[in-house]
Amino acid sequence: MSRTTPTLASTTWLVAEREIMVRLRSKAFLISTGILFAIILASILIGGFTSQNEPEATAVAVTTETEEIAAQNPSFDATVVDSVDAAKKLVTDGDVEAAIVPDSATDNPLGFKILGDDAAPTGVVNALSVSPPVDILNPASTDWFLLYIVSIAFGIVFMISASTFGGVIAQSVVEEKQTRVVEILMSAVPVRALMAGKIIGNSILAFCQIAVIAALSIIGLTVTGQGELLDAIGMPIVWFVIFFTIGFVLLAAMYAAAASMVSRQEDVGSVTTPVMMLIMIPYVLVIMFNTNDLVMTIMSYVPFSAAVGMPVRLFAGTVEWWEPIVSLVILVLSTLAMIAIGSRIYQGSLLRTSGRVKLKEALTAQK
Repeated sequence: MSRTTPTLASTTWLVAEREIMVRLRSKAFLISTGILFAIILASILIGGFTSQNEPEATAVAVTTETEEIAAQNPSFDATVVDSVDAAKKLVTDGDVEAAIVPDSATDNPLGFKILGDDAAPTGVVNALSVSPPVDILNPASTDWFLLYIVSIAFGIVFMISASTFGGVIAQSVVEEKQTRVVEILMSAVPVRALMAGKIIGNSILAFCQIAVIAALSIIGLTVTGQGELLDAIGMPIVWFVIFFTIGFVLLAAMYAAAASMVSRQEDVGSVTTPVMMLIMIPYVLVIMFNTNDLVMTIMSYVPFSAAVGMPVRLFAGTVEWWEPIVSLVILVLSTLAMIAIGSRIYQGSLLRTSGRVKLKEALTAQK
């Protein structure tokens, strides 16, 4: 009976499945992921419920003559009394903040006046004041504070997810080299399948995490009645998931290639620090320059920061319809190039366990 040789696709998926199952069996991973989900959902729910809390109505006393004046202002909780003296008593007793009573003085064209206790009730006065109409000549398309919060949210989620799963890939590669397990694996699995499986497995987990975060955000905004915000942020979230999924594959290839050049866990940080910086830079820039059109435009086209820059620009409404497509094409091409380079480094470094492998040596090593 002939034995069928496993295909590259089947061995790749075998490695990917192993990576996924190892993560899902890790209590630390499950607990940290659950805490992240809980924090995100709680922050959305708390923010939504807080924004819906309306200020308490101001208690005022009115007579039958001024009842209609108070009824026109929803910020008043009016108590109707029979006389001005009764209204005065409610004010002095502290039952109401002020009283709106009729005034027949010839120098008062309004026909009513406000009674306060020991100070002028400025809140009532301001509520009854007539403000002139205001025209904004250069209206802002997005509230700056809301843009700041959204920028932080995209930056944090990108940084946490990319660094977490990228670090897992790096540790896994070095652990297999340090324990010589990689030599056993390579006897049964092609090197390309080993690297591809690690990237695919962790990319699936990262995508699932981002997808759940996006779903929780949509659910939270819907439950709290933040329909307008959901309409504004819905499309940026969709594009964030797309950009992150492809962008993480690029970063994962870099993590795997960098980690393959060392043989000890102690050396992982030295080779993965440049990749970590590429993850942190978008987070820092999006916080400092989220209102700077030039910086955000550059970020939206640079492969390492497009997953943050483009969604933020989409939320701010400063993007032409074709820009996300062009940026995505650039990201895909960059990812394919990085996979090719990373695969070369990975294959040239994986079996070298005598120390740190130089980049030139890894690139020029014979397959």
